Amino acid sequence: MRRFMALLGLLAVAACTNANDLDSEPAYLGNFRLGHNVVVAPNLTKGPVSRAASQEEWIDAMTRAINERFTRHEGSKLYHLGVSVEGYVLAIPGVPVVASPKSALILNVTVWDDAAGKKLNEKPELITVVETASAKTVIGSGLTQSKEVQMEHLSRNAAKLIENWLNRQNDNLGWFEDDGRPAKEKIGLMSGRPEANPAPAAEPADAGETGEETAEQVREEAAEAVE
Repeated sequence: MRRFMALLGLLAVAACTNANDLDSEPAYLGNFRLGHNVVVAPNLTKGPVSRAASQEEWIDAMTRAINERFTRHEGSKLYHLGVSVEGYVLAIPGVPVVASPKSALILNVTVWDDAAGKKLNEKPELITVVETASAKTVIGSGLTQSKEVQMEHLSRNAAKLIENWLNRQNDNLGWFEDDGRPAKEKIGLMSGRPEANPAPAAEPADAGETGEETAEQVREEAAEAVE
């Protein structure tokens, strides 16, 4: 609980995000194609003054949001996402307007390169999420939204922030480039996106062919607590 409360303090300065861009062209992620989408919640902590949500509810919400966003990427290599939902606040109804309660979500993310059989980030990436500000949430989403709607919005925002992080890693470290070079350093790239048509990519393996052992390994890694 102490660790969660410390992380919750970060949310005071965490940026909101707008995940309503699924009809637009996805962010450039090189040769990324989603393999296993593994969401766990063994360390789930409910924050103060919050509605309650189960591990199963969060796993379902995050799994759907990740599939919704990342199955749009049609690269030539498989990468697995391991996500551990760590803590949340779902604003409750009846709190005075002056308190301006906000719903929030904290999770850890690990990326696996299927072909290399290894993690791309040894230390899980901490993602902090707050609800998107709108006319309906300015007085607190607990007064205007159901628990299910709050969870859906937070999960979609979380998936968007994960995509933003992967885009930065590819720009700076070349995580999803065939040659491993940072995307931002390549000639012919603008904001990490090829200006010319690339050569046709090889057809990727089906995610199911990566095997249950790989999925279980990703699940175990995602479930490890970060001290």
